[in-house]
Amino acid sequence: QVELVESGGGLVQAGGSLRLSCGASGQTFRIDMGWYRQAPGKEREFVACIRWSGGTYYSDSVKGRFTISRNNDKNTVFLQMNSLKPEDTAIYYCNAGVVDTGQYDYWGQGTQVTVSS
Repeated sequence: QVELVESGGGLVQAGGSLRLSCGASGQTFRIDMGWYRQAPGKEREFVACIRWSGGTYYSDSVKGRFTISRNNDKNTVFLQMNSLKPEDTAIYYCNAGVVDTGQYDYWGQGTQVTVSS
């Protein structure tokens, strides 16, 4: 089991920045972590992920604007979001997957990000 708790969402003007955090507890050995988002009326979509080994991946829509990082000592993953756009408005969910079991369906409760134009 992996428990995830996000923080850092809020309201920001277009062009601004926010930093999301997600803390993991429980089974935290060799876990991949990432972020997804879901806008009103849309399906949940991939944003970025970082492997337990450090490799990072981004969706085309955020590449160059968002940066994912992690602090393995504290089992925390961060999403630095710069140059925010109104279309980035969504609930952002932290996701974790345990490499050794193949279970990738651990989710946080979500944090709202709203970008005003």
